[in-house]
Amino acid sequence: MKFVEINGATLLQLVGNDEVSDLQAAGVDNQSKIRINPQGDIEIFRQGDWSVIGGLIGDYESRIRKLTGLDWS
Repeated sequence: MKFVEINGATLLQLVGNDEVSDLQAAGVDNQSKIRINPQGDIEIFRQGDWSVIGGLIGDYESRIRKLTGLDWS
């Protein structure tokens, strides 16, 4: 499966202000290791394993490319 890997700080910049508290409640902080698949599923790496913690909707593909310069690989 293809993913874009980013840190938590980048994810928190990527989402809307109303979503930040939900992500923080799920354990996302600035240093979190995050990956997002092309369907918009957000996963966090904890204790040696990936866990799905949510999803992105809307025009997230272009927001990710614009903010990070990354594409799915």
